[in-house]
Amino acid sequence: MLVHLSVHNYAIVEHLDLELKRGMSVISGETGAGKSIMLDALGLTLGDRADSSVVRIGADKADILASFDLDDIPDARAWLAERDMESDGPCILRRVITAEGRSRGYINGTPCPQGDLKALGELLIDIHGQHEHQSLLKTDTHRRLLDEYSGSQELARQVQLAAQRWRQTRQTLERLSNSGDEQRARHQLLSYQLEELENLALGENELEQLEQEHKNLANAGQLLGACRQVMDLCSESDAGNVLSALTSSLQRLTAFQNQPQALTEAVNLLASAQIQVEEAIGELNRFVDHFDADPERQQALEERLDTIYTLARKHRVQPTELPGLHLQLLEELESLNADDEAVERLGEELAAYARHYEEKAGELSRMRQAAAEQLANSVELEIQRLGMPGGRFSVQLKRAADGEYMPYGLEQVEFLVSANPGQPLRPLAKVASGGELSRISLAIQVITAQTSRVPTLVFDEVDVGIGGPTAEIVGQLLRRLGERGQVLTVTHLPQVAAQGHHHLFVHKARGTDETRTAVTELDQAGRVEEIARMLGGVDLTEQSLAHARQMVTSAQA
Repeated sequence: MLVHLSVHNYAIVEHLDLELKRGMSVISGETGAGKSIMLDALGLTLGDRADSSVVRIGADKADILASFDLDDIPDARAWLAERDMESDGPCILRRVITAEGRSRGYINGTPCPQGDLKALGELLIDIHGQHEHQSLLKTDTHRRLLDEYSGSQELARQVQLAAQRWRQTRQTLERLSNSGDEQRARHQLLSYQLEELENLALGENELEQLEQEHKNLANAGQLLGACRQVMDLCSESDAGNVLSALTSSLQRLTAFQNQPQALTEAVNLLASAQIQVEEAIGELNRFVDHFDADPERQQALEERLDTIYTLARKHRVQPTELPGLHLQLLEELESLNADDEAVERLGEELAAYARHYEEKAGELSRMRQAAAEQLANSVELEIQRLGMPGGRFSVQLKRAADGEYMPYGLEQVEFLVSANPGQPLRPLAKVASGGELSRISLAIQVITAQTSRVPTLVFDEVDVGIGGPTAEIVGQLLRRLGERGQVLTVTHLPQVAAQGHHHLFVHKARGTDETRTAVTELDQAGRVEEIARMLGGVDLTEQSLAHARQMVTSAQA
């Protein structure tokens, strides 16, 4: 339960420290004193949205801290343990909002996102606002309340998840199936194109080699003529050739016995040139002897190159890019084959998800049916006590269409009511007036809260539009809830305030320069005076004090 609330520089609150206890704590005060401010501040520690406007004027930040005793909240302890955030003492939620609008959240001193505060907060406190009865006009709210009452929220979440998986799988399967004709046509085209490329069987570096050989054959006559001319100049010409000239030069220079040292380098270079010319002549001889200017070979080369160039033009790529294209088309074909396998696999998954959904949704449906009549009877009893004698209440479960796996389960849930005897049951949105809706809402909240696993319940002026004897019954209902846990109730009704186990009085403290909100825990005498004020206005009389004293005494008895 909530054991401590500390608020600094929030709205018109400069500093507020509250120690809270088990039972029903009433919060009352003058209009505009800020009764709901402390609950709004508490909401920030539970993950509510905030902006810089909540920071008290003149302050640099608002700082709100809430401490909780988790002895009776195993779900919250497990949530913290999963995230390594548990502590030996109370669980502390903190929220800091700066004047620039930045917000930071902490759980047991560890920084955390706003979503974590909200998730943990839902396990700690259940807040019922004064406008919550408006949500009763929505059937989604009816279903949520029934699931909370039956304790099947987790099962409902599993059903929603199962429906989501089934729907996503079906959409993927339909997309793949609908594209089947187009894929088959693409599959045939790819198979044909790949067969062409595989028949071509272009080898690595083959194109470069073919082009070079073809170039050589095309220039065969000129090439052989040039080779023979060079051979003649180097060694075969009778009129004089390079080799004979080099030989003669060496003979003349080496004829002397005492050759000058300066000529040695020249002799070495001429000797080297002679050797290189002889080797060049040998290479030219071998090339000429083995050169095959076969016209059939040249035609075969031209046909092979034409096949390669034609296929490249067909695919609008360069001839050198054909091997890469082959790999690309092969990968696409494998992907199409994988899609065919995926269709079969998705069909099996869809059937499995359908079986899982039907199992969980059937279990949820049985829990709803078992709880619907019990909830209807309990709410009907309470609305009759709350000033609607003869009123009837029913929870209708309307079966969804077969074959539709809806995220909410196998049925829609709707609350039906008859506010007056003799009138038929009709949807809540069509028959209830504002006052009736407030009372029905309060009855539903009280009944569903009795089965809640959250030990702290907050009711923020849910008794609006209720008065007289009905207000006393409302107070008794809230006190009864407080006896099983902790209830915080903001109220303006003395009949409700008298039922509290504890009473917090919210008032304005006016200084010379500013006005701030303060909260005081009232003792017995203070409670009597506050309830007397709620009964009779500003001026207290002996009659109003006596009436207030009697109300408090009767409630405690």
